[in-house]
Amino acid sequence: MTGDQRVGPPSFGSERETLRAFLDYHRATLAMKCEGLTDEELKQRSMPPSTLSLLGLVRHMAEVERAWFRRVFEDNDAPMVWSDEIDFQAAYDASASTRDEAFSAWEAEVANSRRVERAADSLDQAGHQPRWGEEVSLRMVMVHVLLEYGRHNGHADFLREGVDGTVGA
Repeated sequence: MTGDQRVGPPSFGSERETLRAFLDYHRATLAMKCEGLTDEELKQRSMPPSTLSLLGLVRHMAEVERAWFRRVFEDNDAPMVWSDEIDFQAAYDASASTRDEAFSAWEAEVANSRRVERAADSLDQAGHQPRWGEEVSLRMVMVHVLLEYGRHNGHADFLREGVDGTVGA
């Protein structure tokens, strides 16, 4: 990995600015963990029989962004990217995927999520969470997605260490 180019959240800012900045920081963290790796390195699994890999995490987070921003605020019936059902685990198996495929989908979903958030008048904007059958606020969605990134970036640390430990060995 090259130097850390992430922009940290503000020490003082509005709730919205802070949530937005933390989300972008964690999005940049996932990208940084994948930086400089080949497709094959990105596909290295944590340990059998797990299908979890860095590329799988990128695919999974594309699904998370899609499910929580596109499906909640735009199109409750929007299909998942890699699953005919609402199966977030399907994205973990990146064995037939490439960096270009996974990152293109993830970056498109992140761009859409940013657009949805910026277009909202307030963090209190309501959307319909189809899996739960209830209304949720933009605030709740941003916090939930932020927590998803935090959790999965911890996995990314472990996966990157596994890749770096085997490179050149």
